[in-house]
Amino acid sequence: MKRKHVRYTPAESASMLPRFVGRLGVADAVTIANAALGFVAVVVAFVDIDLAARLILFAAVADGLDGILARRYGGTDAGPYLDSLADVASFAVAPAALAFVVITAGLDISHETVTGELLLVSGVCALFVAMAVARLGLYTAYDTAVNYTEGVQTTLAATVLGAAILAGVADPWLVLAVTGAFCYLMVSRISYPDLLARDAAIMGVVHVLAILIPNFAGRTFPYALLTLGLAYMTLSPWFYWREETPRQGTTAHGNA
Repeated sequence: MKRKHVRYTPAESASMLPRFVGRLGVADAVTIANAALGFVAVVVAFVDIDLAARLILFAAVADGLDGILARRYGGTDAGPYLDSLADVASFAVAPAALAFVVITAGLDISHETVTGELLLVSGVCALFVAMAVARLGLYTAYDTAVNYTEGVQTTLAATVLGAAILAGVADPWLVLAVTGAFCYLMVSRISYPDLLARDAAIMGVVHVLAILIPNFAGRTFPYALLTLGLAYMTLSPWFYWREETPRQGTTAHGNA
């Protein structure tokens, strides 16, 4: 029996493709891949905490890359929403999982039974996720048209936690305190300015080196990244000056 050959018209062939074909750009592809990277970081955190920290820092680099690509090749209407959704995975859930593993392992808190200590750590980490999601939603709605943002960026919070782990500054009580502090700082009204291009480039180079060679010269680059991140977080709202000009190219992707 001969098999009948079926011919599809161009319209029918197009209707069989996924919805995103022709609608999303190269920047969106990087953003979506970033979300998957966040999931991998969560899984790896329970096996290799240093590798998980490096993956989160790599996600932060990818988050900056998608913005560059959006400005270079143009963004899409879906860009801002994809960016915030991906950030939930990479800079909300992943760093919270990282903190959870460091704290419970450092304080020898068992995962086998529900205890007060486990509930406390779980509650702080869950609150971190909740406040990060709130911050991302507020950013997408209110902050993408100006060159500053209110509250600590989720990317910065994740970078500080990741750099601290790689630098060996991983005392469980300190990580718990910092995670709890970020729960407020991410939704605070403190204004944080966007970095100028030259400063972003310098921090980007240190960021990449911290990922590639974290143990070089006594963990120099993770320490440097942690120092730069903390300096920006504590000093930039008052001492970092830049001209008040509209932010360029943030209709597709921004730094949330």
